[in-house]
Amino acid sequence: MSYAIIGFGKIGQALAKAFARSGIDVSVATTRDPESFASAAAAIGPEIIPKKLAEAVKADIVFLAVRYESHRDVAKALPTWKGKTIIDVTNAYGVSPEELGGQLSSKVVAQAFPGARLVKGFNHLAAGTLAADPSVSGGRRVVFLSSDDEDAAAPVAALAEQLGFAPVNLGKLEEGGALVHARDKRWGPLIFQDLFKKEP
Repeated sequence: MSYAIIGFGKIGQALAKAFARSGIDVSVATTRDPESFASAAAAIGPEIIPKKLAEAVKADIVFLAVRYESHRDVAKALPTWKGKTIIDVTNAYGVSPEELGGQLSSKVVAQAFPGARLVKGFNHLAAGTLAADPSVSGGRRVVFLSSDDEDAAAPVAALAEQLGFAPVNLGKLEEGGALVHARDKRWGPLIFQDLFKKEP
């Protein structure tokens, strides 16, 4: 299984730190030339591999860690996303319901990536929290996942475990997934909730 993070701002770098901490290789890309962020990637660890966008999107599982407004630019990198899983880490705070056509933002994102399986996840934590070691005495930091494709959520949950988090599946996007979506200028009730799952 291969992994990529698209977007290398605060959230992208926080995710990269989780991969480096776990010793798992991950490609990172932006719409810029990889040389422009190579030193920042190297500072995180040798597991963080800067690539051109066209190369990075060949990964099996792709974290979409860009501004919501930029998701369509990323989607243009491939004619079809069949066989790939997109983890939607975007937040559409401040985007009007009219612009979203009354849908959850992840539904709109899914439409831009034809053929992909979409999982909403890793978006409810602030960058500093996401970057921190998810293990604390007696527990692991929770990450929420939701998807309309149960088969897509399972490998993402397994990856979250590898990265040291405790995945909690909220079910379908319109159901539990709505709790981790922003609507206009309102955050979902689970966004910014820093929760831990105690180890048995």
